[in-house]
Amino acid sequence: MSIEQDFHRIKRLPPYVFAEVNAMKARARAAGEDIIDFGMGNPDQPTPPHIVEKLIEAARNPRAHRYSMSRGIPGLRKALSGYYQRRFNVDIDPESEAIVTLGSKEGLANLANAITSPGDIVLVPNPSYPIHPYGFIIAGGSCRYVPVTPDAEFLRALDRAVRHSVPKPIALVLNYPSNPTALLADLDFYGQVVEFCRFHKIWVLSDLAYSEIYFDVAPPPSILQIPGAKDIAVEFTSMSKTYNMPGWRIGFAAGNKTLVSALARIKSYLDYGAFTPIQVAASAALNGPQDCVDEIRAMYKDRRDVLIEGLAAAGWDVPSPQATMFAWAPIPPAFAHLGSLEFSKLLMSHAQVAVAPGIGFGEYGDSFVRIGLVENRHRTRQAVRNIKTFLASADTLIESSEKQRAGTDR
Repeated sequence: MSIEQDFHRIKRLPPYVFAEVNAMKARARAAGEDIIDFGMGNPDQPTPPHIVEKLIEAARNPRAHRYSMSRGIPGLRKALSGYYQRRFNVDIDPESEAIVTLGSKEGLANLANAITSPGDIVLVPNPSYPIHPYGFIIAGGSCRYVPVTPDAEFLRALDRAVRHSVPKPIALVLNYPSNPTALLADLDFYGQVVEFCRFHKIWVLSDLAYSEIYFDVAPPPSILQIPGAKDIAVEFTSMSKTYNMPGWRIGFAAGNKTLVSALARIKSYLDYGAFTPIQVAASAALNGPQDCVDEIRAMYKDRRDVLIEGLAAAGWDVPSPQATMFAWAPIPPAFAHLGSLEFSKLLMSHAQVAVAPGIGFGEYGDSFVRIGLVENRHRTRQAVRNIKTFLASADTLIESSEKQRAGTDR
């Protein structure tokens, strides 16, 4: 006997766009092809040794093998508070304004569950990282999209959304430096957002996961630097990119006490917190020498320059990102009519290069692909050479692709 069931929350999720590309990548590798993978934002370098050594030291203590605290150990919350004071000159109370999360993604999703009622409306930039809209959609809410560019048009769209949405939006999601677009926001923009959202009583969830991956610009600011921001805003940060710790799953939420408390309450039902030695090692990362952060930043900058300069020489003009570990690349004009998924599939088939289709980040991303700076200089140069050959045969490839699609449609 089989049980057929349409699960309500699963039905609200669209097909996972990246699954098709990932399956294609797996088939190619199984056939022996060397795929250069820029598709996932997965740091390829090891975690700095002093952080690993602290993990090992802490793991040798049997007392650390017990359940941890879902809010995070006090020492790690104090380390986060120290980071905010040093980096942003913002005071964070480690007891009431900070909580440890299992990566920023988990924190965003669980806070969405904590504050969302069925039918609630949330404002989300488009394109954006998938958890930003779908955390709320899974929780039963609905999303209204606003531009991703942090400028006057964003603010005008924000005003229109509030005036014309019924019910009134409960929250706004921000993400600067932005994944996938790599756009940056400044304090003037944050100040206007805080003023607007305080007036309209709208929560702000700011994702600052890429705060330390920046190039040729001033360090990205925090929304919590704005006076009064903590009345409405909570900010998520992460150890994943800053310290090459993606698999460790450690992140934070800091800011508004009500939102932090709501997240703490729902997490108390769902988990016991990260393994204590991981939290001890994360504390050592935040409190210890920061040379490793400078080195990681320099590595991404070097990879960025190799990629962008190489693509330009190959005939693909891609804006140089000022932050994050991604380039947001407009599809070359000859391929633009295909859309990002078909272009990504062609790129993998004929250049052995995997990228993330922009449509996976929202419909307004379909004219772009996201390229992760996750391969070394040698592999990046090889990818550029492959892409140059690929672009040179554009007419033939497009004709072949369109014939294949036409045959499939029949």
